[in-house]
Amino acid sequence: MAVKPKKILKIITGVIIFLTLPSLLFFGFLYFKYNEDLPTGIESEQADTLAYKMLEALNYEAFKETNYIEWTFKKRRHYEWDKKNNICTVFWKENKVVLNLNDTSKSKVYIHSFKNESDMAKELIEKATNYFYNDSFWMFAPYKVFDKGVERRIIKNNKNALLVTHTSGGVTPGDTYLWLLNDNGKPKAFKMWTSLLPIDGLEATWSNWTTTESGAQLPTFHKFLFLGLEIDGVKGTK
Repeated sequence: MAVKPKKILKIITGVIIFLTLPSLLFFGFLYFKYNEDLPTGIESEQADTLAYKMLEALNYEAFKETNYIEWTFKKRRHYEWDKKNNICTVFWKENKVVLNLNDTSKSKVYIHSFKNESDMAKELIEKATNYFYNDSFWMFAPYKVFDKGVERRIIKNNKNALLVTHTSGGVTPGDTYLWLLNDNGKPKAFKMWTSLLPIDGLEATWSNWTTTESGAQLPTFHKFLFLGLEIDGVKGTK
């Protein structure tokens, strides 16, 4: 016996609602629980002073003198960054990209250890570049507070909060972060207003800091909502 078109449509509609309704309800819960308006900050010497305090707490001088950094992000992607020459070898799955961050056209691609110069290589270079800027931000964001195009603002009535806007650079310029610092100036978390997140003001911790051989301090764990972002195998040498 043939199933009537109206009944088929009813079944399809039921399946769609069944699959999407829980997701919509969950998103609504997160939105009303966590969404925050971007706070108002004031650009001032106080903001710069707080930013310098954060850098001092992290031993920024040691980070500047670190020429090689290695780490694995979420057990998915591994990085070996020649910081001095700004060349990072990125490993994921069967891919290896020797990424020249000063001139990506000079980058090299290997798939299953074989050099690849096809159109696929261009796609993998672009993917590796995006991976690097995203994953390295979760490692080095505090050290970028005085980069070109970065604006710093102090938050009224909160001496340990620094509002930082990256107006240029990276993958999504224009993103803003509210750094939450302890009394010594060390980051313990930040809140995010970014184009990639549908909810404004979401918070992620900066914790489990490790001191590398070079003296640089780097995080090895971030808690973001119900997720844990693990960073393994952190090494840093001069």
